[in-house]
This record gives sequence, C-alpha cells and structure tokens, in this order.
Amino acid sequence: GALPGLCPAHSGVFQYLGKSECHFINGTEKVRFVERHIYNREQFLMFDSDVGHFVGFTPYGEMNARNLNSQSEWMEYMRAEVDRHCRHNYKLDAPFTVQRRVPPSPSQSITSLSQ
Repeated sequence: GALPGLCPAHSGVFQYLGKSECHFINGTEKVRFVERHIYNREQFLMFDSDVGHFVGFTPYGEMNARNLNSQSEWMEYMRAEVDRHCRHNYKLDAPFTVQRRVPPSPSQSITSLSQ
C-alpha cells in the first residue's frame, strides 16, 4: 500500500530498487559484494559474494534465484563483481576517501559533541 499522506494519484505506485554494495575489510584484503532487489520495501532477492549464489526471500524471489543460479555464465559474471566492480572502484575512490582521512582535532571533537 501507499504511505499515509501521499496524494491519491500515487496510491497505486509500486517501487523497485536494485542496490549493490561493496564491503571492504582492511583495504581490499577482504571484499564482499552484495546485490539486493527490493520491491515495495520488501527484499525479495539477494546475491552475496560470500555465499556465491542468489537467495530468494519470497516465492517470487525464490523463483528468480533458481532461474539465475542455473545460468552458469551469469553466475560466473556475478562472482567476478568483487574484482570488476568493488576492487576496481576502490582503486578509483581511495585517493578521495581513504587517503584524505584526517584525525579529529580536540576542537572538532568538542564542537561535534556540543551540537
């Protein structure tokens, strides 16, 4: 259903969200790729590189997981996302994120606590 307060014209709108995440532990030493598929705020399908295959959380998700897991070329592609997507982007982003970290100074810490 629609969220309370939405205009009546949007009451029949359904939302799909596909989201991919990269989790880094100790730089690129341990990397995990997760892809989530969400429909109407309910996750129905997920790929986790640590698990190595799709997992369905609803009947529709289970059907999609069986279909995707049976496609060997597609599964090879998904398992390679750790290197192709995560590690590749880490190399691009690290100069702007990881290497620009500045330890907090006492004045920054006090300011953030008082707000």
